[in-house]
Amino acid sequence: MSRVPPLAATTTPELAPLLEQAERAMGYLPNDVLSLCHWPELLQSLGGLVHTVLQTGDVDPSLKRLIGIISSRTQGCTYCTAHSSYGASQLGVDAEKINAVFEFETSPLFTDAERAVLRVAWHGALQPSAVTDNDFEALKAHFSEREIVEIVAVLSLYGFLNRWNGTLQTELEPAPAAFAASLT
Repeated sequence: MSRVPPLAATTTPELAPLLEQAERAMGYLPNDVLSLCHWPELLQSLGGLVHTVLQTGDVDPSLKRLIGIISSRTQGCTYCTAHSSYGASQLGVDAEKINAVFEFETSPLFTDAERAVLRVAWHGALQPSAVTDNDFEALKAHFSEREIVEIVAVLSLYGFLNRWNGTLQTELEPAPAAFAASLT
């Protein structure tokens, strides 16, 4: 059970357009969004950031979700791990690849470019950050500076979401919970 219960969507009618956008994007209304309704200004600001980081830019959206899985699992956030995994599957990533995400260094399912990104995601999610200059050189071999900024933005966004949902123990919704349970 969540430490701070999510508000009912009808509690904050001024947020209706943002809640509808979140529901369209996810296919359900996420409990973390509803818990953010306790502070409408934060939800409005974060909603724009989430949209920009995850739904715009040059980096493939499915790779952004894989970053989310690595970051979230490293941080111990089961809510965000399930959401990122479910989101990756919705974007067409095979369950086999989602299951193997922490085997990215050796699994043939990942390209060298994906390995470079996921290594930075993993090292960046560690406390303190373990990202090295070599990690960045590997990124630069595959990605522009703009794309590297996007990659770091995804990692940073998940840092906030991992802390938010892990600390509040946000209750997982049925769709991502069922998908997470289906993974081995």
